Amino acid sequence: MATLLVVGVRALIDPPGAQPERPASTATALARPSEARVPTVRIECVADVCPTVTVRVPGGDVLQHREMSGGEEVSYFEPELDVVLGDAGTVRVTENGSPRAPKEKGTRESFTVRGPGG
Repeated sequence: MATLLVVGVRALIDPPGAQPERPASTATALARPSEARVPTVRIECVADVCPTVTVRVPGGDVLQHREMSGGEEVSYFEPELDVVLGDAGTVRVTENGSPRAPKEKGTRESFTVRGPGG
């Protein structure tokens, strides 16, 4: 009797021939992976500690002005950014999805990054 009850309930919940539902968001995400936002600049600390990393909007807000810890990553999406690296040899920088040339340890570097539309 219990087996019949289980079979009957299962038939009501999952009728034969029914298609399993897929979440719409998963299908959309799988269909368009190229639409992911690419940061204007991404900075990853590849040393135990990375000396002061400063990121600011030109003529505006300071977004970051501090040391970074090993393995820490930050990404910013503003159209234009000024970046100052206290030791460019301790970080890995990506501009608009493209890696920036690595620098020697102990090198201070400053540069401006413009987003794809900037």
